Amino acid sequence: MGLPGHRRTSGDKRRRSAHFALVVKNGSTCAKCGKTILPHRACKFCGTYKGRQVLNVEKRAHRKTKSSKAKK
Repeated sequence: MGLPGHRRTSGDKRRRSAHFALVVKNGSTCAKCGKTILPHRACKFCGTYKGRQVLNVEKRAHRKTKSSKAKK
């Protein structure tokens, strides 16, 4: 059977939790539509990444409405 551990001091707790702080995410703007997006991601609103069309937004919206109708 294990022995009881040592008491964790308040300094130990603070040192351990020092890296748990929240980090602010930096958003950038889409070059085509101007909406705020996360860097290195395709834009959810217009579907472009680095000036190229990579997502078919209309097809994605149609699929989403179709699935929401099926759930009802």
